[in-house]
Amino acid sequence: MRRALLAITGLAASTTALVVFKGSPGATQVAQNLPSAQPVNPTPQDVDPSAAPPVEPVAGAPTPSVAPGTPSSPKPSKTTARPAGTRTTTKAPTAPRTTTKAPQPTNRRITGPGVDNEYGYVQVQIVVSGNRIVDAVALSLPSGGESDIHSDDVSGRYDGTGGEVVQKQSANVNTVSGATETSNSYKQSLRGAIEQAF
Repeated sequence: MRRALLAITGLAASTTALVVFKGSPGATQVAQNLPSAQPVNPTPQDVDPSAAPPVEPVAGAPTPSVAPGTPSSPKPSKTTARPAGTRTTTKAPTAPRTTTKAPQPTNRRITGPGVDNEYGYVQVQIVVSGNRIVDAVALSLPSGGESDIHSDDVSGRYDGTGGEVVQKQSANVNTVSGATETSNSYKQSLRGAIEQAF
């Protein structure tokens, strides 16, 4: 490629020199002594032809196929082509996460057996959620006279979501002072309800 460029450049230069010499007076003898195949001003092998001054084309002279100033050996352009054997992996879309809450345990109402004592009739009902007692209530307690006072004391101590039955989660509750019979009857009915529940 380089030799071809040098030859074309030399040919164009020699043709230009001949035209110039022929046109100037007294230059006919000099132009005849020049060899036609040799370039007038050949560029050395180690000089870059792109650094040579540009040569003006002459009418009728062949035009070089490579423009002056063009590097003789073009650098190959970098390609980033993917090798044929490589695999492109794309991440499959994941399904959205669904968070399901555990089913809430349903509340169950269990009524204990009724218990008679010398003051009256006692019956207890508990509310159970899962494996816990969440509420207790006396459905029936002795009434009339002093029994009303004692029944209120028993109910106030054992019943409700914050009562001793829910706190202790068993029938082992403390006896209410002054209402021993009613307390024991309450515990007995409560024990029966717990046995049914669990």
